[in-house]
Amino acid sequence: MEMTNRSLHGDSKVDCVSCDGLINRNRGDSADVSVPLTLPGKRTAHMEGDDLYRLRDRKLLLEDKKRLCAWTLGTAVFGILLMIIHAEICPYVYTPGSNIALIINCSISLSTGCLLILIIAFHYKDIQLFIIDHNQVDWRIAMTSHRIIVITLELLVCVIHPVGSYWGVGLHVNSSSTVPTPSPLCVSSHHGETLMDMELLLSVLMFLRLYLVHRAILLHSKVLLSASYRSIGSLNNINFTFRFVLKVLMNKHPARMLLVFILFFWLTVSWMLTLCERQTKESTGHMDTALWLIAITFLTVGYGDVAPKTNCGKAVCLFTGVMGVACTAMLVAIVTEKLALNKGEKHVHFFMMDIQISKRIRHAAANVLRECWLLHRANVTKGNRGEHRKHQRCLLEAIRVFRHLRLKQRKLRDYVSEMVDLPKMQMIMCDLSANWNNSYRELEQRILSMEQKLDELSRCFQQTSDLLSQVVRHRNPEIR
Repeated sequence: MEMTNRSLHGDSKVDCVSCDGLINRNRGDSADVSVPLTLPGKRTAHMEGDDLYRLRDRKLLLEDKKRLCAWTLGTAVFGILLMIIHAEICPYVYTPGSNIALIINCSISLSTGCLLILIIAFHYKDIQLFIIDHNQVDWRIAMTSHRIIVITLELLVCVIHPVGSYWGVGLHVNSSSTVPTPSPLCVSSHHGETLMDMELLLSVLMFLRLYLVHRAILLHSKVLLSASYRSIGSLNNINFTFRFVLKVLMNKHPARMLLVFILFFWLTVSWMLTLCERQTKESTGHMDTALWLIAITFLTVGYGDVAPKTNCGKAVCLFTGVMGVACTAMLVAIVTEKLALNKGEKHVHFFMMDIQISKRIRHAAANVLRECWLLHRANVTKGNRGEHRKHQRCLLEAIRVFRHLRLKQRKLRDYVSEMVDLPKMQMIMCDLSANWNNSYRELEQRILSMEQKLDELSRCFQQTSDLLSQVVRHRNPEIR
């Protein structure tokens, strides 16, 4: 808030009458003054160096946002890893009175608390950056309804984590029953299906914290950090959002981005399926079978040899199928782009095809002339009727081939003419405009020269008329 204090200090040098009136209206509490007031029609003096301070504070706030975003993502991933460890080791180390599950769950809760604090700090820095960008004083101006909804949703998403071990430990301490059967999520069978389903749902929903990945990619991308990108983007009204950054990355590294996403999605969803199917004691509760099921579902093959049993597993497979269709479309687009010829290759390829078709057209025209000559000779010599029909048939075939090749060449040239790109057309138009400008200048020069010659002619006519009048008056003095 250094910039805010500096702005308040600079804006406090206003007219005393306005300040006294404002303090009287606020019952003497000068801390409530958030927007500096001046006399009507006057502006406050701009302090020298304020813009430099703002730029410096803005740069520092951006660095703080990047740092907080990295810490937030790391804390979220750490909580997810703890949840995975919690779900994997609990069926094997669970015994009544054991505190391992409680310790791990407490660690998850502690990381969740740190995550919430980091998210609040991130949005606090974002509000400070908003104040500096818009040169405002009151921070409440930045608290719009959209921002409040976004912050609330982020806090609700990040607060989700499994809490079943707390109840489980309490029930074990207060009960004297026999040893319960180990369960997938450290929740014994006599606790009821509701607690197990809630523990499972909370564990799966922890993966929603991965929405922080898009924020980290945006803040750490070279597109956002490059001043040239920002300058040209501001001139073209481009918003540097995650969608724009993702398009840039997919354009530069399409295969790498898609491969990383597919591998991460495959492993994550496979583990989620094992978590959902573990309580059924089926083969889908094992990681190898889940990897196979997710793969064939992602590829939309569906052999039917393995199928999910629980509603959670069915929902995971349905989501996998939808993502598989989307990724398949992206993969087809990437492969098509990789196999397509570039502009230079297209020009070379179509140029060679045009040359080959031109050669074939010449050969076809020569065949037409040859068959015409042979048919004419057969008519002159009046030979066999079979030979005459043979030459007629060959002539019609040669004409058909010639027309087909001419049509093919016309289509090829039409397609090549459509390949003329906008820069080439722009260069042609620039050349034409330059020629027109030169012609216009030459025409202006000629018009000016003609005007000068006309002026000279008018002066000559005037001088001639004066000389004639003098000569006439000299010869006839009576004429005035």
